[in-house]
Amino acid sequence: MRTQRQVVDYSLQKRAVLRELLAGRVGTYDVCDASPYLKNAARFHGEPTDRRCPICRSENLTLVHYIYGDELKQSAGQARTLTELPVLAMTLREFQVFVVEVCLGCDWNHLVEQYLLGRDGLAGDSDGTGEQDVAAAEGAGRRRREAQR
Repeated sequence: MRTQRQVVDYSLQKRAVLRELLAGRVGTYDVCDASPYLKNAARFHGEPTDRRCPICRSENLTLVHYIYGDELKQSAGQARTLTELPVLAMTLREFQVFVVEVCLGCDWNHLVEQYLLGRDGLAGDSDGTGEQDVAAAEGAGRRRREAQR
């Protein structure tokens, strides 16, 4: 997405948890503890992936996108589909997205990444007029080239 910024990737933390599990320092019940709310969000709002669960290796993982932000008011903390995020990013100034991977088979879940979305991420667009300025500049450049012909 164009406005995605301040991305935090949690893959190293995931590897550390899996390493602890394989070493026997952490039990399966400690890492496979998805809440019923998270599992329902994965079923109804999740994006299926082709990656297998690192614990049970029998189910594919599902990604759930949770959104948080001051402008969201009552919608903060809700799971949204990936297709809804660009629409929200163009209508809201800024909100945070947390991506969680979930296995519906064994209840594995882990925070994959977090990032910011919103209009504030558009270059030079603090009040929503930046896209209009870019379009006007492109139109002026096109007219100039046509005049030179």
